[in-house]
Amino acid sequence: MNGTRKPVHLAVYDTLADWETGHATAHLARAGFPVRTVAPTTASVTSVGGLRVQPDLALADLRPADSSLLILPGADLWDAGDDLAPFARAARAFLDAGVPVAAICGATAGLAREGLLDDRAHTSAVSFYLAATGYAGGERYVDADAVTDRGLITAGPTEPVAFAREILGLLGAYEGEVLDAWYRLFHDSDPRAYAVLEKAGAA
Repeated sequence: MNGTRKPVHLAVYDTLADWETGHATAHLARAGFPVRTVAPTTASVTSVGGLRVQPDLALADLRPADSSLLILPGADLWDAGDDLAPFARAARAFLDAGVPVAAICGATAGLAREGLLDDRAHTSAVSFYLAATGYAGGERYVDADAVTDRGLITAGPTEPVAFAREILGLLGAYEGEVLDAWYRLFHDSDPRAYAVLEKAGAA
């Protein structure tokens, strides 16, 4: 595997939704992208499922130039106040620097509040969830499993596989028929897709 790839940074914070990013991070790691966790501080955080995570670095030490991608999972905290607003501001810094961002579930509302969805095609759980943020991007909402627009990936909480598909494709971890086969295997349970992945060394 290519050992020179910049890390992918996975945001972790209390109440993060465990199920939303596992497909993406596992297969990015298999494709040679180191995965590093970034949290509000270096203190451990606890997911909604009770998993304790010891972060690799604090958000204040994260630099877009050192990263391939910032992944923002959902969490109850996105809708409980402004505790996670610094992660939305970090997303702005990443996008301004030309480094992609991927947000799923509640993180999409955080980006909406930050104004990052006002001029990009995007999706989420449902349109009225984002509309409740008062953002100006309602006309750009797309009813799709996942959407990529100008370096920003969005998805709803029930689409972790589609979310991962967009991430893997954007970073070139898997491409073409291999990416299609990966999605068919993990989303559709299509056994024929496994042979394609095996032949490509991606199984």
